[in-house]
Amino acid sequence: MQRLRKAKQPFTFYTRLHLQELTGQKTRDLKGLLKGIRELSGSVIYHHTHRFLQQHQFLSPEPPNDFAYWVAEVLGEHKLGEELASIDTIQFPSIRALREKLAQTIEGHIRYMEKTGQGQFRVSSVEEQFHFIKTISFVFPTPYVAHNLPEFVEIFKKVTINSIYFHVFEAKLRLEKGVNDFSYWIDTSCADLKLSKELAGLDPYTHTLEGLRTKIIDLIEARLEEVKKG
Repeated sequence: MQRLRKAKQPFTFYTRLHLQELTGQKTRDLKGLLKGIRELSGSVIYHHTHRFLQQHQFLSPEPPNDFAYWVAEVLGEHKLGEELASIDTIQFPSIRALREKLAQTIEGHIRYMEKTGQGQFRVSSVEEQFHFIKTISFVFPTPYVAHNLPEFVEIFKKVTINSIYFHVFEAKLRLEKGVNDFSYWIDTSCADLKLSKELAGLDPYTHTLEGLRTKIIDLIEARLEEVKKG
């Protein structure tokens, strides 16, 4: 029988609340949109590319992109809108990298229009101008702390989906950890590389939050049974 290791460091479950706030910045044309994407805080980029995830619990594997929608539907730049919509936002390891890709795509389209004279630099009506909104996160610890995998999985069954969202999505993208908190803890504190890789290999964007909870529980319980049997 394999010996179940006690974690080097306990895992504290955190949760978060999100508030949306108008920045006061707005634009009616492509160059203004590019300027906003380049200069405004990462919380603005996060809001306009990932808000769907937290509001609708991952019902789509391809989250909508507010920039793409506005460019296509309001400015009528459908080619650019398609290019922006095709950016796989969930594959970027950081908001900074995603910002750069969005900006480069718009910048390239503007240069092409200026060089060839094709297309028009349309200006939206005041009513349809783009308002830059940011997401403000408040993070705080829960009373739940796990000292080993059995404790972890029992706690995981009852924490809120907000906590799951924070440890899976916020940690990986906004905090630029590269992997979710669960995989990181299981690898570095529990020394279980096999389970850590299994959790890191999950595509969370193809599950609802409750579906993701179930999948993670199944993986951990299967691993615990494997360890128990030796």
